[in-house]
Amino acid sequence: MTPQLQQAIKLLQLSTLELSQEITEQLYSNPLLEEITEDQDAEHQLKKTNDEKTLTETSNLIAEELEEPSKNTEPLSQETDQNDWDSDFDNYSVQTQDIARINNNDGNIRGEINLEQVHQVTQSLKDHLLWQLNLTNLNARDLSIAEMLTYSLDDNGLLTQNLSEIFEELDENNNEYESEILTVLTRLQQFDPPGVYARDLKECLLIQLNQLSQDTPFLKQAKILVLQFLEDIGKLNTDKLLKKTQLSLDELRGAISLVRSMNPYPGEFLQENDTEYITPDAYVIKTSDKWRAIINDDHNPRLRINETYKNLIRQSDNSKENQYLKDSLTEAKWFIKSLESRNETLLKVVNCIIELQEDFFEHGPVSMKPMILSDISEKLDLHESTISRVTTSKYLATPRGIYELKYFFSSHVATATGGECSSTAVSAILKELINAEVPHKPLSDNKLTELLKEQGINIARRTVAKYREGLGIPSSSDRKRFENVI
Repeated sequence: MTPQLQQAIKLLQLSTLELSQEITEQLYSNPLLEEITEDQDAEHQLKKTNDEKTLTETSNLIAEELEEPSKNTEPLSQETDQNDWDSDFDNYSVQTQDIARINNNDGNIRGEINLEQVHQVTQSLKDHLLWQLNLTNLNARDLSIAEMLTYSLDDNGLLTQNLSEIFEELDENNNEYESEILTVLTRLQQFDPPGVYARDLKECLLIQLNQLSQDTPFLKQAKILVLQFLEDIGKLNTDKLLKKTQLSLDELRGAISLVRSMNPYPGEFLQENDTEYITPDAYVIKTSDKWRAIINDDHNPRLRINETYKNLIRQSDNSKENQYLKDSLTEAKWFIKSLESRNETLLKVVNCIIELQEDFFEHGPVSMKPMILSDISEKLDLHESTISRVTTSKYLATPRGIYELKYFFSSHVATATGGECSSTAVSAILKELINAEVPHKPLSDNKLTELLKEQGINIARRTVAKYREGLGIPSSSDRKRFENVI
């Protein structure tokens, strides 16, 4: 995993406010980055328009000389010298901001968006893991094991309870239980963030290393270090490690760098946050009878490469000062490229969610379709862990309110006709039934089960109770008692 890839992954999981803070920090620390002012933006747009016009006119003249219809001629591509490839990045943010500028050209979009109602799914690491668990196909027995393992985690996502203690709590004198728990644990260790459900630091690092591509440089050597020489890594005794591991100096340095890029506290970025302010990462609007997403980067400074410093690099020698500028230029390019990648990926995922959940935007939660991470990953050809990162701490502003992106994912519930209904839709239907009940004669869970069955949704009474409790709605007896008090 290269530093550039690590940076792209880091930006991908940041919320809009966190991203704005990261961009500001980069602006202060990297002299090759500068913020684009409104005047510079307008000047660039004018120059861009004139350049495109000139290029098209030149292209058409050449086409006429070749006796080709100019209307079928596309502007000629221009080869760029490898040394000047950085010009492609100079005004990247201006280009991506064109997406956000639709806000000002499509009418009063902000007025059509409901920013008062917020629908959250996850507020902590355990919420995030239980959300993934809800989208995983496990039988009832394995599900109970998975839930117990999840509630045994600390805030960093590591297991604090010894597995033997869990065996004792679950074991029904069944020798197969131990292997079942280990099987479930292995499945859970594939959850996001990488490294969760580890029993110690060594296992945490190995889980993360095992999720990397097999062609990752120094991956094999890094695994050897973690498995056999983890304690020695912290002592920083290179000579002793070289002798013990029989690795070359380059291999050792590369492996150590890779190990140190792993996170020993995988759950720290999802620890509970008391901040009440939520800034939507995207808006959804309807134009020409089609729902679509708009990335919200109103809060993010727009970047480009500083021309003055870039020109100094070309004119200077190979001094340390010039090398520093070269390194800063490379970092600036990759940061801008990572921002572009983040916005493109986020926009793809949000638009895919909108496409699959179009009925929700038309009719509300009762029309939510069952959808899991693999539905998006297969459609976009992205890994499930990428989809999980994109949807973590991200919010979509809609005419119905602000929704955490994870809200649109839900497990499947079988219907009487052999079809499927989402658990979110079931919860919405239950809420509607309870809201419409006669106050002094509230519907029992048994009655709610019957009413759902009439709509073709066959679920057990205890499942109905689980959905009702998840909605924060008390039992029928408590609702009746509360009505009598009023």
